Amino acid sequence: MKTRKVKIGKLHIGGGSPISVQSMTNTDTKDVKATVAQINQLEDAGCEIIRVAVPDMESAKALKEIRQEINIPLVGDIHFDYRLALEAAKHVDKLRINPGNIGDEEKISKVVFVAKEYSLPIRIGVNLGSLEKDMEARLGLTAGAMVESAKRHIEILEKNDFHDIVVSLKASDVNKTIEANRLFSKWHDYPLHLGITEAGTAFTGTINSSVGMGILLSQGIGDTIRVSLSGDPVEEVRAGWQILKALGLRQRGVSVIACPTCARNDIDVAAIAKELEEKTAGIKKPMKIAVMGCSVNGPGEAKEADLGVVGAGEKVLLYKDGKVIDKIEEKDIISTLLKEIGG
Repeated sequence: MKTRKVKIGKLHIGGGSPISVQSMTNTDTKDVKATVAQINQLEDAGCEIIRVAVPDMESAKALKEIRQEINIPLVGDIHFDYRLALEAAKHVDKLRINPGNIGDEEKISKVVFVAKEYSLPIRIGVNLGSLEKDMEARLGLTAGAMVESAKRHIEILEKNDFHDIVVSLKASDVNKTIEANRLFSKWHDYPLHLGITEAGTAFTGTINSSVGMGILLSQGIGDTIRVSLSGDPVEEVRAGWQILKALGLRQRGVSVIACPTCARNDIDVAAIAKELEEKTAGIKKPMKIAVMGCSVNGPGEAKEADLGVVGAGEKVLLYKDGKVIDKIEEKDIISTLLKEIGG
């Protein structure tokens, strides 16, 4: 779906821009050193927009130093206290608020004024778990209620002649998230940030996020994504990129494909694939590597990859650009592939 383009720092989202991968720090924002270190780590993993919680004024003021030390757009996440937004606006590239919980129209107008002054977009974040009580009472905890909540918040901003808006509609329920984003995308062209909120652990959360966001992205809905996990945010970024790569929407880093293994295996596919993923995690150049256990599907998959290995009895066939270039020992697979990648 074609959405309007919004500028966040040096980055654009919407309007046909590449779908960006976001994450959020889990450090104490007041701890500038720890927060900057985590943001830099996330950037290395492929994070393109970073959000930090701003629970108090000390955190809001810490954003100034944090922004000076990082290279990607910084988003301040603010609830309830409009004064935090006024301070944060001086030091970020985007504000994430819910206008409805910021206070009366006068307070909202002050936030909009500083957003205009600093040319900041505002993301309206609607979460099913924190839906307004009157909306819940009238429409229930439904996708439709999420969309109506978003409309209410948007109208507040538009009344203040503010249109530099990004919207997110998130729930832990995958189907409700899908439905809400579909409904909203038919109603307006504001860019959509996708996510399954409270998605869970790395295992459950990655699956839920992949299903929910994958369906929406495959239908052309969504301009930015975050895989929300209870754990290391680096895993959020890696999962986000894998979703985009799986759909052919963007490419970054090494993708290892490996057969599911069976009694025909001539090499330890699982161990080799795991070690290869770990040792190539820092590589940004897009590359596809196939690790295949036997000659049934192995040659075909290896030919389609940039590099590939196929178990073939006592030897392992090494493929490069669709052709067999060598026969190697299983013990040499990792070192040989890493040499080829580096070369």
